[in-house]
Amino acid sequence: MPHASRYLAEGPRVGIRHFTYEDGAEFTARARESKDLHHPWLFPPDGPDAYAAYAGRLIEDPTKAGFLVCEKDGEHGDGAIAGFININNIVQGGFQCGALGYGAFAHAVGRGLMREGLNLVVGYAFGPMRLHRLEINAQPRNAGSIALARSCGFRLEGFSPKMIYIDGAWRDHERWAITAEMRA
Repeated sequence: MPHASRYLAEGPRVGIRHFTYEDGAEFTARARESKDLHHPWLFPPDGPDAYAAYAGRLIEDPTKAGFLVCEKDGEHGDGAIAGFININNIVQGGFQCGALGYGAFAHAVGRGLMREGLNLVVGYAFGPMRLHRLEINAQPRNAGSIALARSCGFRLEGFSPKMIYIDGAWRDHERWAITAEMRA
């Protein structure tokens, strides 16, 4: 009998799985290690209470889906969390879309793990989740985020001034998107 994978989808080096409350200690430790990498773009939870609230929204809110990108056989151990990818603002009906947010942890940067993970999440979103369109909003100076979107086949669709309130100010964003047809 084939052994069941702990991942929703997997590639050669990473697998994706949903957040659990039990991931809090590892996730917050990696977030603390990655503060300089993330600032000023995003602020993942770096303490137990903040993680519990964050994970709770991803686990319990049907308009959100959170995925951990985990190394399958990495130098940091099998199943080590390399990053996270969330689908927010999921709308069903005629839209069938969601907005992606993501972050790599410092030990995983530049290794292609997030590209593999994002491709897995996109495939999962267009497959089992039955979404049609995914969007990424990235600040224009966030070269890493934009490079990841581009490398996974997202197209630049526009620019939105003062779109999202981050780190005390309204920030401009580029809008990137991909549809199921673009992946076919």
